[in-house]
Amino acid sequence: MQKKKKILVVDDEADILDLLTNRLKANNYDVVTAVDGEDALDKLSKERPDAILLDIMMPRIGGLDVLKKIRETDKDLPIFMITAYSNEERFKIANQFNASGFIIKSDDFQTQIEQISSIINVAEKHKK
Repeated sequence: MQKKKKILVVDDEADILDLLTNRLKANNYDVVTAVDGEDALDKLSKERPDAILLDIMMPRIGGLDVLKKIRETDKDLPIFMITAYSNEERFKIANQFNASGFIIKSDDFQTQIEQISSIINVAEKHKK
């Protein structure tokens, strides 16, 4: 049996965190959660997810800073930025640091999860 893929979900809004966690678990993913950027970096030091869903706007350490920090050591980990607001400047910065995609909080998460699944599968093939 194939091992479940693990996704780290990082968001300071409990409702969004719960919604994404439940949706991902329903799609057969293991889910680890973090409530802000500092928590995310701490969790990353202890375990290796197959992908990260990372909120852009958070207290303490924002998502773009977390993305930059992760990219210093891992160029290939699929990282999807979560945002409630489309902001060209933030999108440009996230793209400079090789974000794998964007999830708009008001979107249909099921479609987003299908996209995430396909990107994780492609990334895994390139690791071998």
